Amino acid sequence: MITPNPQPERLTWVKSTYSKDGSACVEVATLPDGGRAVRDSKDPEGPVLRFTASEWSAFIAGARDGEFAG
Repeated sequence: MITPNPQPERLTWVKSTYSKDGSACVEVATLPDGGRAVRDSKDPEGPVLRFTASEWSAFIAGARDGEFAG
């Protein structure tokens, strides 16, 4: 679900350690309900993708299993 940025001052955003120069990165924050919020690091006030805890777990499992490799 794409939503306006959910009170960005109350979330702790983390950028991937794989981010080299910081120009094409996403940031992730844990939501109070255990879900995750994802945003473009270049547009911190822009829209945010929200995932439930189970959606995020499924995404991470798929990424680890190579489900999204091209």
